[in-house]
Amino acid sequence: MALTKIGKEGITGVSNSANATFLTATSAEGVTLAGTLAVTGVHTVGTNAIYTSEGGAVTQNLVQGLGKSWINFNGTGTIATRDSLNVTSITDNATGDYYVTIANDMASVNYSTTTAGRVGGGVSTNDAGENTVTRLALGALGADGDRGDIDTVCATVHGDLA
Repeated sequence: MALTKIGKEGITGVSNSANATFLTATSAEGVTLAGTLAVTGVHTVGTNAIYTSEGGAVTQNLVQGLGKSWINFNGTGTIATRDSLNVTSITDNATGDYYVTIANDMASVNYSTTTAGRVGGGVSTNDAGENTVTRLALGALGADGDRGDIDTVCATVHGDLA
């Protein structure tokens, strides 16, 4: 049996409150909870979900702050994804030149990318014109500063999904 409402007259819609399993409230009613809330299962967070900063002074949009896509892959020899989120494939175009295909399109090419590399050099986004809403272009530099394949290539994309 489901608990549908707790009003000033008490629990309604439940003959035995020990059988109550969840609470439903309309958006006009709202719900305020204090203390710790344990949430299990799959839950949808709307684009207007906000949280309070660690210092408590400001609020921030939760969805805007999340990384929308990331990847960690081996950039030497036969390239291979180690782990990723929202990525369908990677392409080895040439030495130190890679494309990462984003599964769910970004809203525009004006997304932000954080990159990192290991063993011998660094990683950066290629010319901005090469990035699209579905593809991130990455370039790796070897220890000598020239284009080169490196052991670990990582990138995270922040921005709005389409």
